[in-house]
Amino acid sequence: MFRKFVYLLALSREKHFGRAAESCHVSQPTLSNAIRQLEEELQVPIVERGQKFEGFTPEGMKVLEYARRIVGERDNLRHELLALAQGVTGHLRLGAIPTALPAVPHVLTPFATRFPHIRSSIVSLSSREIQRGLDEFELDAAITYLDNEPLNNVRTLPLYTERYYLLARRDELPEELVAQGAVAWEKAADLRLCLLTPDMQNRRIADTAFRMTGRTVQAAMETNSIVSLYTIVRTGTCASIVPGQLLTVVPPNADIIALPLVDPELSHVVGLAYADRDPPPPLARALAVAASDADIAQRVAISIAEAMIPWRLAIR
Repeated sequence: MFRKFVYLLALSREKHFGRAAESCHVSQPTLSNAIRQLEEELQVPIVERGQKFEGFTPEGMKVLEYARRIVGERDNLRHELLALAQGVTGHLRLGAIPTALPAVPHVLTPFATRFPHIRSSIVSLSSREIQRGLDEFELDAAITYLDNEPLNNVRTLPLYTERYYLLARRDELPEELVAQGAVAWEKAADLRLCLLTPDMQNRRIADTAFRMTGRTVQAAMETNSIVSLYTIVRTGTCASIVPGQLLTVVPPNADIIALPLVDPELSHVVGLAYADRDPPPPLARALAVAASDADIAQRVAISIAEAMIPWRLAIR
């Protein structure tokens, strides 16, 4: 049954019988026959069949949901048994919202020090993609917003607080605005802006802030890359709204300034999230323990404070 569930998950992932069979290292007839046997055993149609894969039936979607859960729990059991015999081992699959990517080293460094034999993979995802990845056992843990559009069925560990800045070329801003050392969201709405795409929660946070001042912003440019925000600002094409974490990984530039956004002065908690299961997934539990012992909030706060020194000097 496990083998048939694995084949079913491969078909869901690949959306093609041949590619699914190849990913499972079996022939296509072997995979197709196993899924037919699963349909006979459960007495429901699982796959919409035609000349090619056409999707899953409503019954098939329910079977797929249980297959993910069962295979995921099997993997957790294997990790638990390995942990008992050898200590925590395996491959950590970590998702992170784009604005949190600069903070990932603060989380993974103490984890790698404590568990040097664990391999880690980090993927940049929207918060909605993170929810799906945790639900479908494709991620062990994630770094995402905890207090804005919170995830469902997860355990969480707050890591740091995200705050927001206007990033712009000095010659694009009025001198009186630069002299104030901060900028109101309402004033930022008058600028030509490059923002993250609407599927990113950071963009929805920015849109909410503008609406709180009675403004609606139509972005001149959009991107799903946080680094692209900086490169676009540097060329003078647009200004942008960025999290403080970005300022820790891009070089200060005499022609570019970063001003705190105020009125309202927003902040949101970013933290670790992993599936709420009992027992919790071993790798996620190990990551949470390492992160909780490392005082990530202080590490992030110090890195931003240090990064802001040359940015403040640039304003003068």
